[in-house]
Amino acid sequence: MTDAVGSIDMPDAQDEAPEAKKKARKSGKGGKRGKKGPFGRLALFYRQVIAELRKVVWPTRGELTTYTSVVIVFVAIMIGLVMVVDYGFNHLVKYVFG
Repeated sequence: MTDAVGSIDMPDAQDEAPEAKKKARKSGKGGKRGKKGPFGRLALFYRQVIAELRKVVWPTRGELTTYTSVVIVFVAIMIGLVMVVDYGFNHLVKYVFG
């Protein structure tokens, strides 16, 4: 039977993957985690966190001020919108239920 063009069904690759995983588990080589104890893994985690934080592009003071202003204005508009809707529902309920 022939597969359609672009088919993702790959039974041969799927059959080989579990065997490779079993061999890796039996050999005892677990990479960085397999060689270190809990404190070594914790230290590795913190080193990776610091490395990722160094990649972050931090906003400048001007960008941070702009972003903060936009958020405060948006929240104020949403508060006003919710207040108007609440006021309308309040009067509607008073009108309906007396």
